[in-house]
Parts: sequence; C-alpha cells; structure tokens
Amino acid sequence: MHDFTPTAALIGGGLIGAAASLVLLTHGKVAGVSGLYGGLLRRDTTDLAFRIWFLSGMVLTGFVGSAIFPSAFASSWNANMPALVVAGLLVGVGTQIGTGCTSGHGVCGVSRLSLRSLVATLTFVLAGMFTVFVVRHVLGGSQ
Repeated sequence: MHDFTPTAALIGGGLIGAAASLVLLTHGKVAGVSGLYGGLLRRDTTDLAFRIWFLSGMVLTGFVGSAIFPSAFASSWNANMPALVVAGLLVGVGTQIGTGCTSGHGVCGVSRLSLRSLVATLTFVLAGMFTVFVVRHVLGGSQ
C-alpha cells in the first residue's frame, strides 16, 4: 500500500459517519445507498423525493469533487465494459439478497451493534478478499 493516506482516510471516514448519522437523526433512515437506490425502482415507495435528492447529491458531489480535485479520482485501473456490467449486476443482486450494502450494513448497522449487519459485513469483506486473491494469484490478473 504505497499510496495509503491515513489523514485523508480519517477525514473521509469521519465525513461518511457524520453523513450517515445526520440522515438517521434527521430522517430516521439508514443511509444505505443500495436500499435507497432500490427504493427508486419500487412503485410503493413513499419517500421518493428524499431518495432522489440523496442520490443526486452523492452524484453531484462526485462531479464537483472531480472538477475541483481531479487527482483524487485518478486511477490506472481499466476494466472492460462487460466486466463492469457483470460486476455491477452481481453487486446489485448481492445487496438485494443481503438486504443491504457496505454503507447500510458496514457503516450504519455495525455502528448500531446489529448482529445481522456484523455478519453481513464480515461476509462481504471476506468475499472481497477471496475475490482479489483469486483474480490476482490464481487467474494472474493485474497487481
């Protein structure tokens, strides 16, 4: 990890935690991105405006951040489009099966001492570690 920046990581983690806390305190909702996005696709959603504003704010913030500080978004990683589509679909299916994602379970659920979220978080962290190991060391993917 030659490019680890603990100060930036600490600030970013603090901002994520503060945002998740603010959403819970002001709206009584878990700031789980996949759950908020998934609710946009359901007809019975009662808080459509909140979901649209929350997700739009995340996207807009990313665009503004990349315009102000483009080097923070620089990456040498280049995957082909079919791999990205398959990965996105697998993540989407996984978040529906696990009823949540890293932001819902890993940030919000674990901080509320939810056993279900702890198990889910350990599961997706271990699955991610296994996937990286297989891609890099078994299939010989990029380092």
